[in-house]
Amino acid sequence: MLIFQLEKDKNIPLYEQLYTGIKNAIIQKQIKVGAKLPSKRKLAEFLNISQTTIEIAYSQLLAEGYITSVPRVGYFVEEIDELPYVEKQQTHITIPHKEKKQYRYDFHPGKVDEDSFPFGVWRKYVRDLFDISSKELLQIGEPQGESVLRKEIANYLFQSRGIHCEPDQIIIGSGTEHLLPMILRLFQDDSTLALENPGYSAIPRIHLKNKAIPISVDEEGLVVEELEKTNANIVYVTPSHQFPTGAVLSATRRTQLLKWASKAPNRYIIEDDYDSEFRYIGKPIPALHGLDQNHKVIYMSTFTKSLMPSLRVAYMVLPHHLLIKYKELFSYYSATVPRFVQHLLANFMRDGHFSKHLNRMRKIYRKKHEKLKHTLSTYYPDIKITGDQAGMHVLISIPSSNSVETLKQMAEESGISITPVTNYLLKPIKYEHPTFLLGFGGIPLEDMEEAIHHLMKCWRIPQLAK
Repeated sequence: MLIFQLEKDKNIPLYEQLYTGIKNAIIQKQIKVGAKLPSKRKLAEFLNISQTTIEIAYSQLLAEGYITSVPRVGYFVEEIDELPYVEKQQTHITIPHKEKKQYRYDFHPGKVDEDSFPFGVWRKYVRDLFDISSKELLQIGEPQGESVLRKEIANYLFQSRGIHCEPDQIIIGSGTEHLLPMILRLFQDDSTLALENPGYSAIPRIHLKNKAIPISVDEEGLVVEELEKTNANIVYVTPSHQFPTGAVLSATRRTQLLKWASKAPNRYIIEDDYDSEFRYIGKPIPALHGLDQNHKVIYMSTFTKSLMPSLRVAYMVLPHHLLIKYKELFSYYSATVPRFVQHLLANFMRDGHFSKHLNRMRKIYRKKHEKLKHTLSTYYPDIKITGDQAGMHVLISIPSSNSVETLKQMAEESGISITPVTNYLLKPIKYEHPTFLLGFGGIPLEDMEEAIHHLMKCWRIPQLAK
């Protein structure tokens, strides 16, 4: 008879103790191969436990292949070499946990103003949506995204960016990094992608295997003449506010770029209009898509800057002829943004709260932008500021003999997070002075001046007395 020490006062269930005991006995050859195990009734009487406990333990051993069952005869031990499951010694691996560093001031360009978000209104829409009346949202939705949200986006693009498109041309996705690979799959495998240099850092990481061609950027945006000398047939651009330099693609360059695309049937422009909502100097810049007469521009944007980065809602507008191909290639596709989130955003936009929020944030970011520029120009006139016409960051060039790495380290030691422009290079560019992105979205207005003084102090840049 099998003898096992079953401790009834332990937290481990009796059936699990019995299962483990028999399993270990089989592995260690304490019970011979082919040996018949006691019947459930006899073992229950011997161990003074219920037959149900024995049955559960035997069932688990049977499921894992340690024993086999012969109807009306009993349970027998299997040959261990034939087991589909082999017990392995448990190895405890300690994965180091990297604590997220907390900064006193964070000048990251992706930060938004947290205190100005309309939590009360948003909470109301969340509460109204998560109700039994919305139970149909538990099912799989439309592959391109919910029609109610695509309709609201189409209306918004017409009113704010001069883009005429139908809701059916819009595809919803969980970020630029998700949508861009889908766009590239619409073209031949031998297509060549050109990227701005410097440019959005996630794009080179995603498409490095595509051997993307870096194209220079100057004060007028992408250097189209340089693009024309390459064999690239797709170009990714941020014309309204080039990231990270802040340059705006000039009218001449826009015309030149559209002409480049029209010269070959397989040439296309991917326009990322990621933060066009915030412009501080001059009139709003029209979207490149709105000027396109040949259906060569694929428009992309997100709600990252206009609402919040964590929302993870992006979208693209495809020309009709590419939409047909998209539906052929992605017939299996399911939208990656939860339906509840899409309906929440659609309702928020439908009732005018998105427009109200944008108008409010334009005023707030304008004040922050002015405060930042005023502080730098008043107290640190030797700091060169560029890319200050739009967006939520500027570029600053530091007249320092220290390297970019040293300055970044000095800032971190003083509790400041700041990003060098070199983080966004596809190929090296030699800058006259160390250059950084100074994001102001996440810095409270009342802290802006002190934050800049603190940064300059850690870099040992003298403050002018005023």
